[in-house]
Amino acid sequence: MFTRTPKAPPKGKAAPLTPQEAMARRNGRVALICGVAFFGMVGAAYAAVPLYKLFCQVTGFDGTVRKAEVAPTTILDRKITVRFDANLRDLPWTFQTMQASQDLRIGETGLAFFKVTNPTDKPITGRALYNVVPESAGPYFQKLECFCFTSQTIQPHQTVEFPIVYFIDPKFVDDPETKGKSELTLSYTFFPAVDDDKNSKVAAAASPRIVEPLGGTPSRGL
Repeated sequence: MFTRTPKAPPKGKAAPLTPQEAMARRNGRVALICGVAFFGMVGAAYAAVPLYKLFCQVTGFDGTVRKAEVAPTTILDRKITVRFDANLRDLPWTFQTMQASQDLRIGETGLAFFKVTNPTDKPITGRALYNVVPESAGPYFQKLECFCFTSQTIQPHQTVEFPIVYFIDPKFVDDPETKGKSELTLSYTFFPAVDDDKNSKVAAAASPRIVEPLGGTPSRGL
């Protein structure tokens, strides 16, 4: 009596997987998909911040002030009150407005100043973010010059006055959501600067006024 030799699987076809091998292969595919999805979401999160900021600054969405190239040629008789607000987040500076509010005609160019003091013994770089309240006024509040366009480095015990040059677009009076508004608030918040600002030229869009620092020793400009 002889023993029959098992047939080899047909050439070109893999041997069937055991249940344990099939389970391991499925788990591997699931892990790969989860890893790709995780890194994709992380990358999207990092990309979303600058893209969202750019979108807001271009459209005025969420009360974000827009950057303008030229002032309007039309100035209306109607006046509006602009209030100013200054805030800090995770910075040891003092930051304040040089004026509580200004009244100007719609379309007229305004000039306002903000003051920053670094009371520490080391230079610190910050970046100011901004918005307007009510949010519907964001597309019409536009700035020609602003310290918020670049990061700002304040030297030890230095006080700097930063100007902003701005106007309210005359289209403000044609928008159903803003035409009845008589005042708005421009708010700034200084944060520690992030890495993508380290190569920017400090104060490229604004000409700060250096005032006498703490201790009475004259300081150099930015």
